[in-house]
Amino acid sequence: MTTPARKQRKLRTFSAFGDVRRMPSEYEIVTHAQNWNTRNGRLSTFEQNTSSPLNLWFLTYRENSPLQAGDWDSFRDPDQIAYRSYVNLQADEQTKLDGMLDSYSGADAGLSENQVALLGSVLTPSRYLVHGFQQAQAYVAYMGPSSTVTSAGGYANADFLRRVTMIAYRTRMLQIAHPGSGIGVNERQIWEQHQAWQPAREAIERALVAYDWGEAFTALDLVLAPTLDDVLIRQFGETSKANGDELSWLLSGLLEHDSTRRDRWTGALARHALQQRADNEAPLRKWIDRWSALADDAAAGLATLLGTPASDVVDSARSARAEFHDSFFNDVVTKAN
Repeated sequence: MTTPARKQRKLRTFSAFGDVRRMPSEYEIVTHAQNWNTRNGRLSTFEQNTSSPLNLWFLTYRENSPLQAGDWDSFRDPDQIAYRSYVNLQADEQTKLDGMLDSYSGADAGLSENQVALLGSVLTPSRYLVHGFQQAQAYVAYMGPSSTVTSAGGYANADFLRRVTMIAYRTRMLQIAHPGSGIGVNERQIWEQHQAWQPAREAIERALVAYDWGEAFTALDLVLAPTLDDVLIRQFGETSKANGDELSWLLSGLLEHDSTRRDRWTGALARHALQQRADNEAPLRKWIDRWSALADDAAAGLATLLGTPASDVVDSARSARAEFHDSFFNDVVTKAN
């Protein structure tokens, strides 16, 4: 007796996800396999000669990066941020920010001389550094080996742009409240010439020419941003609160939400790379060691502006960074054992 062949299950419109038995989420539907420069996990040449500069750039700095994975498409943003959810999330956050600014309208005039000097030397010049972060994040997103990486990087880029906008808005508010302070006038000179800012300036300028996408991702998202956000957001906020500036403390708390969400997806991507290939640990640790030295120098430089011992500032920032790195290195080692 011949057994009839089993009828093949009819494929659905979401069969690109494999033989799944569930409806993909909205995030998966709008994010999966959307990069136009990749096909089946490999470089899809641009509509140019295969040896054109653009194709060679991607081949050199993405396809041949030391950071490799068999399946980048299987990476998922832990927060599953898509366009609609991102717009709704940040609309709510902007409402909170606007409410804080309205509630503390006029409070800038009562700030102490020391706090005005802190704001003019740390907060307002930091827009140059954060703009550098934004540019580096845009590069990481553009070079991303899958659309899920590009999507997460794109929203992180938008977070940095929002932060630059907020700093610029606060700069103008402070300039109006304290017209003789130099705020709104001296920021570029401080960024380019003040000794305390030069290590941070060097770090981000070097990151902007880290063309290998794996190193660019590591430099910005695994080292520089986590380290300097601890200084420029958390520690700056606590110092401002101690100086009687509750508005700066509250605004720092809102910015910390963005940096924490960035740490979640970047940590998840590093974990994914390590789970895909154990030999990814070597380049990640090499890059982390290289960029951590620059990040620590930058933190030490900024410590002189916070009025806190450099060792305390650097130790705090280094501890936050180490805890972040342990979240993916140790997790992978534990699962492997």
